[in-house]
Amino acid sequence: MNHSKTIRALKPRSGFPAFVILWATQALSTLGSSMTGFALVIWSYRQQGSALTTALLSVCTYAPYVLIGFFAGALSDRWDKCRTLLVCDTLAALSTLSVFVLYRAGSLAVWHLYVLNAANGFMNAFQQPAGDVAVSLLAPREQYQRVGGMQSFSNSLVTILTPIFASAVLAFGGMETIIILDLSSFCVAFLALVLLIRIPAAPPAGAPKSVLREGLEGLIYLRRHRGVLDLILFLAAINLTASVFNAALPAMLLSRKGGGEMALGLVNTCTGLATVAGSVAVSLMPPPKSRVRVICNTLLFSMGIENILLAFGRELWIWCLAGVLGWLLIPVMNANMNALLRSYIPLDLQGRVFAARNTLQFFTIPLGYLLGGILVDRVFEPLLAAQTPGSVLQLLFGDSKGSGAAMLFAVLAVTGELTCLIFRRDRHIWALEKSK
Repeated sequence: MNHSKTIRALKPRSGFPAFVILWATQALSTLGSSMTGFALVIWSYRQQGSALTTALLSVCTYAPYVLIGFFAGALSDRWDKCRTLLVCDTLAALSTLSVFVLYRAGSLAVWHLYVLNAANGFMNAFQQPAGDVAVSLLAPREQYQRVGGMQSFSNSLVTILTPIFASAVLAFGGMETIIILDLSSFCVAFLALVLLIRIPAAPPAGAPKSVLREGLEGLIYLRRHRGVLDLILFLAAINLTASVFNAALPAMLLSRKGGGEMALGLVNTCTGLATVAGSVAVSLMPPPKSRVRVICNTLLFSMGIENILLAFGRELWIWCLAGVLGWLLIPVMNANMNALLRSYIPLDLQGRVFAARNTLQFFTIPLGYLLGGILVDRVFEPLLAAQTPGSVLQLLFGDSKGSGAAMLFAVLAVTGELTCLIFRRDRHIWALEKSK
């Protein structure tokens, strides 16, 4: 055996090859985590039969992330990016291991998942800005759009494979096997970070300051750069609508006639296939003349078409078509938005600014999940159930459980379109293209 070749093969890499290793192994780890999350959503819905119960899982994940995001970004800028990623990944794996132990003991309860999701949200507040800056440090500037396409591609594969693999493993191996696979994927990502990747140090950010001051610098930057702030607020408004949608979708597909776990899995798979196609396309596309126009128009199309088809469709193939049309252009939007922000924001400030961006952009997500669960369980489902047979609302949306969620999708279609049209007229967002 040639040991010198083995040593050279394990030599840590930097630059774009290191990004490819980081991208592939983190995607594998994300797939494992997503399979566990998918299985736990089904498990919690079976326990309570409530959209609000499953929505609160996401609320608990995002709430701590939003609360400490500003300061986490400042600390992330100070810390070594590789070590930050390693620590966060390890703590997330310990959280998954806790689920495994509780499930094996027959003691797992929904409130355990709320606590563990909150802990994961806390860690994500440090991990995400560190990961964002690591990508900027590894990938050349001219590769930013390609990087965005690759990230969208891996996210799409995770979306496709999660319901397929999770459903199959649940059927033949049970929850324990899913968690073991999750922990195995963590080990692969951990070893890759330790042995194969060298993340360069970020440029110095000047004289040391207090964490509070550095945390506020991200907000100060956004206040001084109105176009970036307005673009983030646009995405925050979109995330509010999208998270209400995400809270309502399982409730409709798991309870409606022709639905069930298989239907939910198929719709998620179709969504993933669409985003794979969009990711491949954007990876091969040349940079557009107007990134802002691409961002606005892709969201305008996606927010309307998917919600309308889910609102009025009664068959599985229509729900699958909704997933395809709704998500086909989302990778194009994400890649152009990320390229625009990475090119505009100075590298030494990206951790703080991205943390501020994440806090502002994501604070609407727990609100949306909570609002979606309440609207389905306490407003739209009771409203449809109280209608007399043959009423207009029942003719439009149905008369069985899940019809209220369908009516909510119609409301979301209008809300999403209005949001896109309002921000599309924002001159500060358009000015970003002139300032690059």
